[in-house]
Amino acid sequence: MIETDINDLSDDADYAAASRQQGPASFNRSDSGRRSSSGETEGAEVVYLKDNVTIHPTQYAADWISGRLKLIKQAGSLFMTWIPYKGQNSNARLTEKDKNLYTIRAVPFSDIKSIRRHNPPIGWQYIIVVLSSGLAFPPLYFYNGGVKEFLATVKQHAFLVRSADDANVFVVNDFQDPLQKTLSSLELPRAVSVANSPSSSVALSESPSSGNQEMTEGGAFNGSAASVRQNGTPRQKHNDPARDLHMQVLEKFSLVTRFARETTSQLFRESQMDGFLASERRRYDQPLVEHQSLVEHPESPDSNGSPKTPVPADPLEFDKMSLVWGKPRQPRLGLEEWSNFLDSEGRVMDANALKKRIFYGGVEHNLRRELWPFLLEYHPYDSTFAEREYLVAIKKLEYETLKKQWQSISHAQARRFTKFRERKGLIDKDVVRTDRSLSFYDGDDNPNVHLLRDILLTYSFYNFDLGYCQGMSDLLSPILFVMKDESESFWCFVSLMERLGPNFSRDQSGMHSQLFALSKLVEILDSPLHNYFQQNECINYFFCFRWILIQFKREFDFDRTMLLWEVLWTRYLSEHLHLYFCVAILKRYRNKIIGEQMDFDTLLKFINELSGQIDLNPTLRDAEALCICAGENGAACIPPGTPPSLPIEDASVYPQLEDDIL
Repeated sequence: MIETDINDLSDDADYAAASRQQGPASFNRSDSGRRSSSGETEGAEVVYLKDNVTIHPTQYAADWISGRLKLIKQAGSLFMTWIPYKGQNSNARLTEKDKNLYTIRAVPFSDIKSIRRHNPPIGWQYIIVVLSSGLAFPPLYFYNGGVKEFLATVKQHAFLVRSADDANVFVVNDFQDPLQKTLSSLELPRAVSVANSPSSSVALSESPSSGNQEMTEGGAFNGSAASVRQNGTPRQKHNDPARDLHMQVLEKFSLVTRFARETTSQLFRESQMDGFLASERRRYDQPLVEHQSLVEHPESPDSNGSPKTPVPADPLEFDKMSLVWGKPRQPRLGLEEWSNFLDSEGRVMDANALKKRIFYGGVEHNLRRELWPFLLEYHPYDSTFAEREYLVAIKKLEYETLKKQWQSISHAQARRFTKFRERKGLIDKDVVRTDRSLSFYDGDDNPNVHLLRDILLTYSFYNFDLGYCQGMSDLLSPILFVMKDESESFWCFVSLMERLGPNFSRDQSGMHSQLFALSKLVEILDSPLHNYFQQNECINYFFCFRWILIQFKREFDFDRTMLLWEVLWTRYLSEHLHLYFCVAILKRYRNKIIGEQMDFDTLLKFINELSGQIDLNPTLRDAEALCICAGENGAACIPPGTPPSLPIEDASVYPQLEDDIL
């Protein structure tokens, strides 16, 4: 039987056009058509090169970073690099050091899971490269075109499979033996590799220029994915738990007997994670650079018998600072006290005082249904009882109208409505595993699970541009649990997503701006810890990704999560208290992180294992102290419009690029 090459891109109009225009051989060389220079590792060949490929760290054009993208072939493996130019816009707020954070250095395609292509009708083409961990690099914008040539080059040097779920997603499988290649041709949904091949490291020294611009040679931010083998032991790549692709391979072919290794839990399916952040996980053997104020204590050996690294002292004397600036937590706001905040017609007389009270104590559970709509800005603080009752009635009718939009879709329509089927399928799979340990959602055919599904489907029609991404059900679940009403839960969720929606955008702008702000806050509040992260390639702070994405939902039990959320929703000290909360957690564990010389993989595993171990009230007190200590300097680290700040609506700030995929 003749094997069909499922990696064939001949049906791709872009690839076919590129092949006709330039011919297959043209993709074997970069624009210069030359073999790598003496500055690159011997034996490395540049097979693709593109200038003016740009990353957008913020929405301001002055902060956009242009650089050079390369595909490099060495020892049978393909690598990707992107190096920013030096000496760009002098008016930019980002320093050269900040720009270096985004450098991508020698990522082997064996560590790349997929590439999403975007061809918006207005604006620039861009790609999003997703790693096997599920995280992704920032979008790479091609100002002068070149996406189709990039994909065609990748296809020539690695196995590239068009996703059956999304024609603009290409799954990458850098197989190294015939068994792996055969598995890739079995047409499993989203073919996966069952054994990871070792990838050789490429030490590239970039020194090209573009005009008067030089390439930076600073430390890499997110340019190195994990090597496939560590200490001679194969490292398990993490794949989508929702689809259980690894288990499909095991059950159908029984080719691997020892396959599962504990790895980082992944929040998103591939089709939803193609728009999310990159990870870099290269292990450095270099020791921590000595700091001026090292703590003087005997070096105690770790579990392996090797001495721990001396830990630089906390420059803020963290414990003392929290006692000075962090106020003690108070009891939760009760019914009698709440009634004192209202006038005779139901208006909140002093919204700031109410927010302050909730900030320091939270709300008793039986009051949350009444108070959360205020915190989520669904009900205005100056509204009366009658006005709120009228608003609820009007919004209920509006919700029913929205809901009928998807309820009226016939089976014949659904067969022709791919995006609806995809989103409905994702929601159906997510709601049945969201907070099922709660009696509110427990059991088969639970009506509350159906409500969760209906609200999320309705929201996907209300905000069709954003649609649905995994993680949204985690944000809706506590709201429905508290409100108990479908329409009110929906509108409270809509209000929440006005602020947190950018966390789920395909261009990753919301998550990028928050992680960037977090790195700057750690730099000013604990420079030794920041320096450690920088030296160990943890400077991207992607280990905090889950914290920020779903607002610490996986780190605390359900009641403490609700308490934390209502504290954050007050925005009493800062709209971005959640970032100071992240800093507070990192500072509490800084001695362990530095002392045990955690690299990115170890740190990511350690952070995930903190779930259920973080003491909420002391950490809130620490976060308050850090926010006060940082003051205006801290606020200046956070770009305007960073979630949960409301998005900047001035269209003149930057060109609005529409997604090509509905």
